[in-house]
Amino acid sequence: MTIRKTLLAAVAAAATVFSVSSVAEENFTLRLAQTWGPNSPILGETVQHMADMAELMSDGRLKIRIDPSNKHKAPFGIFDLVRNGQYDMGHTASYYYKGTIPNAMYFTTVPFGMIAPEQYAWFYHGGGMELMQKVYEPYGLLSFPGGNTGNQMGGWFRKEINSLEDLEGLKMRTPGFAGEVMAELGVAVTNIPPGELYSALERGTIDAVEWVGPALDFQMGFHQIAKYYYSGWQEPGAEVQFLVNQKTWNKLPKDLQEILRVAMRTAAYDMYIQSTHESGVAWDRMKEDYPDVTHKTFPPEVIDALRAATDKLLAEAAAKDPLAKEIISSQRDYLQQVRQWTNISDKAYLNTVAE
Repeated sequence: MTIRKTLLAAVAAAATVFSVSSVAEENFTLRLAQTWGPNSPILGETVQHMADMAELMSDGRLKIRIDPSNKHKAPFGIFDLVRNGQYDMGHTASYYYKGTIPNAMYFTTVPFGMIAPEQYAWFYHGGGMELMQKVYEPYGLLSFPGGNTGNQMGGWFRKEINSLEDLEGLKMRTPGFAGEVMAELGVAVTNIPPGELYSALERGTIDAVEWVGPALDFQMGFHQIAKYYYSGWQEPGAEVQFLVNQKTWNKLPKDLQEILRVAMRTAAYDMYIQSTHESGVAWDRMKEDYPDVTHKTFPPEVIDALRAATDKLLAEAAAKDPLAKEIISSQRDYLQQVRQWTNISDKAYLNTVAE
């Protein structure tokens, strides 16, 4: 929390640059619906952090009222709530809405795709923001990066995965494009709201669950039921999103639009670094307090099949939809370029100093 207080202090110091001193300026209160429940760590904190910054930078002219999922009762309905004007804003993940807007899912993550720094570079310097707006504009929405979890874990499994046969008929919660890939390999995929995941795993409704990583998984308690914790392949950099109703955005004065934009971008970055910190803390504690938890990586046979299924589904999507092809091509081409740098910098460093 010290970092967050420091950021808010810096925002307060900068508020005089953004705020308008005239008492005649109109005040705005926006309503935001989030997928997450009340007091949700990291995800919920990110939304509150954004709202606090926006209010401070605007000298109180812009307030954001946050409703968690237990208030609006539609954790996976944020897209419609904001599109229909029931809420001005939302905080959710775009791949939850692939049934309505299939092209949205690419802006959360793509299996075997970009890690978080590469993804942010694509959004802000490689054309990602412009492509995202192409997808959301027909629905009267603006979408902004809303925070990254970093590389997500592959999930908690009751039984060890040693071969492709072990995936046949496995009941697993995993959303987005990864769910479609898993289904290709015979997994019975389902998507369950966050608040119901533990009970579903405990009751045997599902055999495995993919949520995020130690930062958020530990407090969910999955390790008490499923002992095999697999590294990921499916979400190398998972970006959630802020949705803003276009009509609401247009009503805001230009300075408040910019304040909101800066608040969302800053809160998104802070979520990424907080996720990194909290995952390190949680994994250290988990190893000490629950030594029977076993970290695993999927065998090469499984990874190869997952990659082949991913390539097949991406090719099919690109063939059916010109906009999907544009997004997939943009991400692929950008990854080919930026990964060269990642390989000779971060990857080479980690390989060199690995213990």
